[in-house]
Amino acid sequence: MSRMYRYRLPPWCRHWLYVIEKATMPICVYQLIRTLIFPTTIDVFLLGLCIGLHLAFRFKWI
Repeated sequence: MSRMYRYRLPPWCRHWLYVIEKATMPICVYQLIRTLIFPTTIDVFLLGLCIGLHLAFRFKWI
């Protein structure tokens, strides 16, 4: 199974990956504030998902 390389994707797909990569940090901060104010199970789950997605972009797993 070959590894996914970002630069093999079509240009429109690379553009959307770049947009999502830049948007993960503000979304994580918003979700952290929301979780601190209204701590529900779904908020904690979404915060973990946002942090995991941000780390995946940060370490170039995606």
